[in-house]
Formats: sequence, structure tokens, C-alpha cells
Amino acid sequence: MSETAQLKIGDKTYDLPVIEGTEGEKAIDISKLRDQSGYVTLDIGYKNTGATKSAITFLDGEVGILKYRGYPIEQLAEKSTFIEVAYLLIYGKLPTTDQLQAFEFEISHHTLVHEDMKKFFDGFPSGSHPMGQLSSLIGALAAFNPSSLKQGLSAEEINIEIIKLIAKMSTIVSWIYKKSLGHPVIYPRNKYDYVTNFMHMTFGQRTEDVEIDPVVVSAMNKLLILHADHEQNCSTSTVRIVGSSDANLYASISAGISALWGPLHGGANQAVVEMLQKIKEDGGDVDKWVAKAKDKNDPFRLMGFGHRVYKNFDPRAKIIKKACDDILEKLGINDETLEIAKKLEEVALSDPYFVERKLYPNVDFYSGIIYTALGFPTEMFTVLFALGRLPGWIAQWKEMKANKEPIGRPRQIYVGETNKDYTDIKTR
Repeated sequence: MSETAQLKIGDKTYDLPVIEGTEGEKAIDISKLRDQSGYVTLDIGYKNTGATKSAITFLDGEVGILKYRGYPIEQLAEKSTFIEVAYLLIYGKLPTTDQLQAFEFEISHHTLVHEDMKKFFDGFPSGSHPMGQLSSLIGALAAFNPSSLKQGLSAEEINIEIIKLIAKMSTIVSWIYKKSLGHPVIYPRNKYDYVTNFMHMTFGQRTEDVEIDPVVVSAMNKLLILHADHEQNCSTSTVRIVGSSDANLYASISAGISALWGPLHGGANQAVVEMLQKIKEDGGDVDKWVAKAKDKNDPFRLMGFGHRVYKNFDPRAKIIKKACDDILEKLGINDETLEIAKKLEEVALSDPYFVERKLYPNVDFYSGIIYTALGFPTEMFTVLFALGRLPGWIAQWKEMKANKEPIGRPRQIYVGETNKDYTDIKTR
């Protein structure tokens, strides 16, 4: 017999089904509570509310576990490529050689962006934030793909839009970077793999091929894989709830980009580098700033340490730390900001204050360092995060559509004034 939970309100008792996931997670199903009792639950910020059943990503923050479709993130980061992981997330299984080659071929033949989209950059104010540009440009793709607006798209038609979006996202991101420098855009070249092509369009020259260091390509693949999905976070939930209104794929992803833009979400790695620069400008005394972080009366907090979900070491941080070390060694960079980062890392991994509170360096700490080493300005960090998160957003949108989930419609508890009579403006 299925397990149930009982809720007693006054002299009435309500039986609520208990749902158990494949990894042992349990939830009390309150879907019919309002119909049965007239009550709703209140969970501000949805910190303890499951909004959907999903087969995409499993996360256990207590012990530091992250899996995509059942595969440990450690194995995927070591053995896979970003495009292979994108296939896994979107289609639910690792591809065969033929499937992967076909997927890569289709993506490479949709990377060109309509020339009229370049005119958008003429309208953006000088110095406008890259995330504002990205959200606008991705939303605008729907206007350049009117077939995506048709109701009742077939699975094949949806798949074409997915391929287009993955392909064009890397081109658009690279153009945003090039335009910020006042440089001419670089067009994609089909002979490169996805990540190498992105790096070519971002750092290459118009008239010649660019040699991309394999260590750099490997690090970028890992960064994108580690950011590819992360369960029902703010931006992912935004994609699903916008998509639940039957909004098209481009509009849904554009909304997710806007949610990611917030400094409490995708902007964390930018905050890390800004913190390091602040310490550098103050003279680089790491001990001074560590003491400030320990002082409960001081508002300063170390950015990039600890995580809202992970109560243990962020499993992604362990992986990206190695890539970070490889990048810094390979590029031979001697930068005071990066030296400060290394000192902070040493403190966090050895100081009892941080160890006891499990304030370990997280993925944002290391990704910010890598992006800095590669030459990306801090305002591009969140855009790169969005590039990595795209397959997860698509997978979540696709799953929501396949499950025929109803339009999202949270409830509220009204706490405003009641029964007020309208008064004439002259008497107010």
C-alpha cells in the first residue's frame, strides 16, 4: 500500500500521497489540497517545494553529488565533450558514434546567423551589458524563425529549433564579445568542433585560422559541461514556467537568460573577480580580508566560497580546480589578482574557520579565475555561463512540453487592505 502523510486541520484529517524519486528523495503531494480543504501551502522562495518531476539532473547537496541522467558529473567532465553532454541532457541518453556525428553535423550547418541581426548591435548603446544584448538577441531569433511560433509543433519541428538555437548561441555570444571591442565579427567555420569554433569566433582573426591550445579547449569544455544543468534553480524554473504558457523556445530561453543575469545567480563568478580586484587595489593583504570575512560585525563576505545547495564540497569545484591549475601553468600567467586567488584558496582549504563551516571554494571561484586568464572581461562571465547552461534549459523546456505540464500558476496569501470605498480625488 502506498505511503501517505496526514494533515490535520481543526477536526478534519486529509490523506496526502507520498512520492518517492529513484534516488530516494521523498515528497508530500499537495496537488489536490486546495480542492479538498480550501487551504494552500505557503513557501516563500519555493525553498521546500517541488514544482515538477524531472528525469534530467539529480543533485544531493548534503554529500556533494551531481548527476546528469544518472551519470556522475566527474565522469562526464573527464571523458565527455560539451556537445556529447548536450545530447545526453536533451535526448536522455549518451549518443552512439553515428548519432554524435549527425548531431555535430546538424549544429555546424546552422551556426550562421541572419545578417540583419548584426543591425541590432548598431542600436545597442555603447557599453551596454552583454547579458542585456544576449537576452534581446535570443528572443529576437523567434522573429527570424517564424515557423517556431506555430502551435502544435511536431517533435521533428521542435528538434530543428533546438539544433538552430544551440548552433546560433555560440555565434551570437562571440559576436557580443567582438562588438564590445569594436572588432569585426568572425564567421563560424564548419571544420572546427563546437568549442574550438566558438573560441575561433571569439579570439580569431577574419583572414586566417587561429591556433587554439588544446588545454584551453579542454578547460572550456569542462566549464560548459559543469554549468550545463543544475536542477530546478532560478533560471531553469523560469524557463519551465514561461514555457508552460506555450511560449516558444526562444522566448523561454530569453527569459532564463534574464533570470541568470541576477548577481545572486549567474553573476557570482563576476563578483569573485571584482572581489579579487578590490583586494588587489587595497594592497593585496589576503590576511586582512580573511579577518574581515571572519568578523561577524563586518559586512564583507568572501565571494565564491560555500554554496546555497551544497553543504559539502561543490563536486564541480573539485573538477574545475584541476583545469584552473592546468590553464595557469600552460599560459604561464603571472598576475597579482590570480596570486591573491591562490592565497585565498589555500586559506579556505586549511583554516579551521572555513573548514568547520564548509566554506570551500565553489565552481564560481575557479570559473572566474579561468575566464580572467583566458582574457574575457568580467561582464562576459555570465554570458559564458548562459552558453553552458543552454542544453539544460532546452532539456527542461522539452521535458515540460513532453509531460504536458499545466501552465504555472502559483498561489498567494493576500495581506493587503480590505473593503475600501472609492473617494473622489478632491476629498483625498
